Amino acid sequence: MVCYVFNSKLGYRASLYCCSSNNDNHIQISKLDYRASLYCCSSNNDNHHQIFEGFSVLDSDIPWESGSVWRTMALYLFSLHIPLSFGRLSVVSQILHQPNLSLETKCRRYLFVIQTLELFSALLLLQFITKPSRNLGSLFKLQNLPNERNWLLAAVLGFLFLILVIFLTSYLADRVFGTKAVNNPMLKEILYGGKVPETACILIYCFVTPLLEEIVYRGFLLTSLASMMKWHEAIVISSDIFSLAHLSGENFLQRFMIGAALGCYYCWTGNLGSSTVLHSLYNALILLVTYLS
Repeated sequence: MVCYVFNSKLGYRASLYCCSSNNDNHIQISKLDYRASLYCCSSNNDNHHQIFEGFSVLDSDIPWESGSVWRTMALYLFSLHIPLSFGRLSVVSQILHQPNLSLETKCRRYLFVIQTLELFSALLLLQFITKPSRNLGSLFKLQNLPNERNWLLAAVLGFLFLILVIFLTSYLADRVFGTKAVNNPMLKEILYGGKVPETACILIYCFVTPLLEEIVYRGFLLTSLASMMKWHEAIVISSDIFSLAHLSGENFLQRFMIGAALGCYYCWTGNLGSSTVLHSLYNALILLVTYLS
């Protein structure tokens, strides 16, 4: 702003006062603008923080004691999952009293039975630790979600993300470990083994396994961890364990990202049935790719 200086002392003082007043006003306005900008930035950060923290709708009141989480998980892995998953062939031989039973026969006829046995054993284990006043079926209860939480859109985006994960991790695996003819030769052999093995394989990979893994790794482990820490930290830990439980080093990254995607979807919807359906669709896609390869 221009200041006019007069010859008189009074005019000179007045002009200085006007300049000083204007400068003070500018300083005050600048301070107000600065504070307002800081407030706006702070408000935006708070809003983003609230949105991030409000992503998960999982209940912090879990139906079992929090102190039993790791003990139960270890019991499942070392007493059920590892023996039944990697020792199932010897188990079948002992049951049938046929130690020379061929690998192909064991896989085709009894894989579905062993996998179903693991599912029901896991359910019994979780039911045993569930509080008497709580119901294990509450994990599948539909949540009253706000209108902006479109579970169908989230399912579509989640499935597209899983497809992207398949291609990216397969490309990386081919670059690091070399190209393979099929992802799972035994799985492809079972698929081409006739109607009964093919049907059993579809039931296992599209229904039994997704249900089992979602109950254990999302319904139990992720729900428990999310009640003790932030939801994104719980997803990272549960996805690590989910991937490690498959004991496949070359597919660790792929399994981790799949577990993280399913974990995010479960946290968003709060319904285990939704993540189970998404998991089933992913496994069905893997079966189709394996069958056509």
